[in-house]
Order: sequence, then structure tokens, then C-alpha cells
Amino acid sequence: MARADKLSIVREPSCSDPSDPELLPVDIAIERVAQSLIPITETETLPLRDALGRVLGADVVSPINVPSYVNSAMDGFAINSNDIPGSGEARLQVIGTAWAGVPFENTVASGEAIRIMTGGMMPAGTDTVVIQEHVQVDGDSVLIDSEVEAGKNVRQSGEDVQQGETVFPAGELLDPAHLGVLASLGIAEIAVTRRLRVAFFTTGDELRSLEDHAGEPLGPGELFDSNRYTLFGMLTRLGVEVIDLGVVRDTAEATRAAFEQAAQTADVILTSGGVSAGDADFVTKIFHEMGQVAFWKLAMRPGRPLAFGRLGDAAFFGLPGNPVAVMVTFYEFVLPALKRLMGANRIDSTRVTARCLSALRKSPGRTEYQRGVLGRDDQGALTVTSTGKQGAGRLSSMCMADCIIVLPPGTDRVSVDDLVEVQPFFGLV
Repeated sequence: MARADKLSIVREPSCSDPSDPELLPVDIAIERVAQSLIPITETETLPLRDALGRVLGADVVSPINVPSYVNSAMDGFAINSNDIPGSGEARLQVIGTAWAGVPFENTVASGEAIRIMTGGMMPAGTDTVVIQEHVQVDGDSVLIDSEVEAGKNVRQSGEDVQQGETVFPAGELLDPAHLGVLASLGIAEIAVTRRLRVAFFTTGDELRSLEDHAGEPLGPGELFDSNRYTLFGMLTRLGVEVIDLGVVRDTAEATRAAFEQAAQTADVILTSGGVSAGDADFVTKIFHEMGQVAFWKLAMRPGRPLAFGRLGDAAFFGLPGNPVAVMVTFYEFVLPALKRLMGANRIDSTRVTARCLSALRKSPGRTEYQRGVLGRDDQGALTVTSTGKQGAGRLSSMCMADCIIVLPPGTDRVSVDDLVEVQPFFGLV
């Protein structure tokens, strides 16, 4: 399993007071998480088609040049640049055709040309391609003028990738473009790190599991469990091995049993709910007995009650119970941590600056994440608009949003047309 370094333990004050000086700043918490994690090193070899979304387990060194031969970048006529006239026109005899995959096998002599298609191998004796729109065809001859540029429209061997070149380093997250490059190198199988195993469960006597009570009406005070499905979706898109432990009831015994089960197989344990200071909030209480806690309350909204620690070799994230807070804390804390444990070499999500079209307010002293929608103004510059009310229980607003607006601790308001920092979701939520 993935390992976490020894974690520093902090005092456990209440997380209910937003002015509490013990609230940990977000940037410090992110750094603590980053410094505490050691990536997995076990690898497996997969067929290239099965490696999409996986992390490279070793450097990829090209076994060949790409392209492997000198070829034409355009449809036209392959000639020797020595035949380009100093002025006026030159007449060249067309002696054959080179197709992509069907080369012209003879040498082209001075005063000769061949018709060539895009991707066709350049015949011996040629070094330039004149596109067909720039020649005059006269029977079995072509006329070219002095404006033809020597070496034009030709792709050299190794122009894209050279043999022996390190194409991708270990830790590269493979997307469709990576698969295409690897296929162009003739690589049919690739070594990737094994899948990260992530166990998760939600807590709460009020939660109704869809699997166990499909079609039944809710009882008084009950809610359908949505957070497990949200977590399942984000984890599945990331490509980890998902271990769903269901809904855990609000008892010390049930919570302890769930942690024990998760710790047996998982590299990472995620929970939702039970991390505040209420009498029925057992996640943090039981975890303190079983593992190590690095922090459990942050100067942020939504997501102030967020725990991070270690249980055996497994990293632990105790997420809030509010649906929006689950998604925001996952995106800001869990996602980069999982990428780091997977061995990915690009961890941080891209942030952009946009002109805000909404007036925003927040409490100073904490980082706040508000849901937004990106757009562009008439000049093409990025804009962002708030989705409206920002309550942590408004899960439907996450379907409207395609980004979060990141408001730093020193900010208490944003006026219309102010520039703000924005983090796009890029399809993860």
C-alpha cells in the first residue's frame, strides 16, 4: 500500500468557531499533505489501449525515429533543389509517382520530377516538394519558377521524435495524445504504476442508501445518500480502484469496524460526515484512537471540518458531510494527494484569472471557494459569473458550475469587474 510519512499531531480544538485562531490556513494544510505522502512504486505492464488515464511507471525511450524516413508534407512534385532556376521557369519531366506506403524506388536525376502524395517517401535525388498549386502541368512535364524554396514541404527523419530520445518521463499521466505518440513508436505494451486503492464510506443515521432501500419513501428526518455517488464518480474518473464500504451508522462500533476494514486493503481512506464536534460525530473520535491526525479544521469555506491523517499505511481524509463541501475539499485536497500517491509528476490544477461579473462577499481570514461559470467578453477575455447562493447544501449548483472562484483570506468583497482567481473543473466534477 502507499505510505505516508510520520505526521505531526496538532491540538484538537472545536471546529465550530470561524474566528478560532487554531484554524489552519489552506496553503499550510496543502503543504502538510504534500510532504506527508510517498508515491506507490509497484508497476504493471498493460496493452497500450488499457493504459489510458494511468501513470507511467518508467521513462519511455524511443526505439525509432519518427518519422522513420524523409517524406513529403504536402501533395505536389518532388524535385532536386539544384533544378530551381535562378530566374524564369524550368521544365522538369515527370517520371513517376510516390504514394504514401508505395515509394518510388528509382533515383530522380537532374531535370526530372515525380508526383508525390502527403506522407510519401522522398525518392533518392530529391530534397524539395513544390505543392501542386504552384506548378504548371504540361503533359508529362511541369514548369516551376524561381520562387520555389529549397527544402520546402519536406519532413525529415526524426523531426518529431529521435531514436534514443526520452519521450515521456516516469510519472506522466497518459491521455489520448500520449497513446498516439506511443503507438507511433511501435510500443504495444507499457509499464504503469498499479491502480491506487481508495476505500470510502459515508456516515449518518439519517442517510438512506439507494442500494438497500430502492423505491421506498424516505422516513421522517431521512435523506438519500448523495455523497457516496459524488465520490464514486470523481474517483472513477480519476481511474483509481474504488472500494465502496457503504453507509456507516453513527456508532463507535460501526465506525471502528469500517476503519478496520478499509485499512486492510486501501492506500487511501475517505469518509464523508462525522468530522465535526457533535455527540454523534464519531469519525474523528474513533480515528484519534486508531491512527494519527495531522489536522482536522481549516480556515476555509466550505469545508472547515476536514481531517487528514494516517491509519497504518493508509492516508486518511475525513471530508465534511455537506454535499458541496465534499466536492470542494475533494478537488482542493484529495485530488492532488491521489495524483501524488499515484506517482504523477503534474499535481496541481491550473488556475486562471478572470474578470468577475458578480459582486461577491465573504468573511475575511479564511479562503473561500464560490461556484462560478466561465465565459468570455466581446474581446475574448475570460469572465466568471457566480452561480448565485453559495450554501454548502446546494448540490445542484455544482451541476451549473464549471469552476470555483478562489477568494483569498485577505479579501472580504469582490466588486463587479474585479479580477479574481478561478480554478476550472476540467471535467472532474
